[in-house]
Amino acid sequence: MSGALAPASGGRFSTALSGLRSAQKPGAGVPAYTRWVNRRLARFAAAAAYTLGWSANVVTAVSAVLSFAALGLMLFAPQSATLGIAVAALLAAGYVLDSADGQVARLSRSSGPAGEWLDHVVDAIRTPAIHLAVLIGLSAVPGLGTWPLAVAVGYCLLSSGQFMSQILSEQLSGAAKPVSESAGIRQSLVLIPTDMGTLCWVFLLWGVPEVFVWVYTGMFLLNAVHAAVSMRRKYRRLQVLQPASKHRL
Repeated sequence: MSGALAPASGGRFSTALSGLRSAQKPGAGVPAYTRWVNRRLARFAAAAAYTLGWSANVVTAVSAVLSFAALGLMLFAPQSATLGIAVAALLAAGYVLDSADGQVARLSRSSGPAGEWLDHVVDAIRTPAIHLAVLIGLSAVPGLGTWPLAVAVGYCLLSSGQFMSQILSEQLSGAAKPVSESAGIRQSLVLIPTDMGTLCWVFLLWGVPEVFVWVYTGMFLLNAVHAAVSMRRKYRRLQVLQPASKHRL
C-alpha cells in the first residue's frame, strides 16, 4: 500500500471538487443510492482526502476499517436502537470511501492495476463478511430459530457469486453496452434492493432483530431473483462470443 501524498498546491478542496465533477463515471443503470447519493458524497470525501494528501490506497484502508468496525459492533456490542444507527452509519461511511478511492486515484493521477486489485480484494472480503457477521450475530439472539441463519449463509454465497460473475463478465466480454438515460433511470430505481447502500441502511434495524430478519430476508430474495436474471444474461452474452467449434456440449 502506498503512503500518503504530500498536499499539492492545486490540491485545495474546491479545486479538487471541481475537477471531480467533470470526471464522473456514467450513471445510467447504476443502482439509485449509489448513483444519486453515494457517488455525490464520495466526491466530497475524495476532494477532502486529496486535500489532506491521502493516497487512494489510504482511502481504501480507511474504508475497510470503518466497515469492519461496524461488524465488530454487530458481534460484540449489546443490542439496542442506537447500535443499529452506529452500525448503519459506519457501513454507509465505508461505502462512501469505497467509491472515493478511485476518484482520489484519478485526481492524483495514480490509477493503476495495483490499486484496482486492492480495491477489489477489499470488496471481495467485505461483502461476505457482512453476511457472516449477520449469521454470528443472529445466532446469539434467542427465539429467532435457525431459518434466519440459513438466509445469512445464502446471502453470503449469493454476494460472492454475484461479485465474481460481474468481475469475470467484464474481463471476458468487456463492459455492458450503455443504456439510454430514460431506461437508465428506470433501471436505477428497479435495482434499489440490490444496492450496497440500501443494504447498509437496512442495518438501522439491527437493534430490533425480530424486524431486521424479515427486511433482510426480503432483500435476499430480491437479490436472488436479480442474480438469476443477471447471471443468465451474462452467460448467454459470453456464449455468443465463443467460437462455434468450441461450444460446450
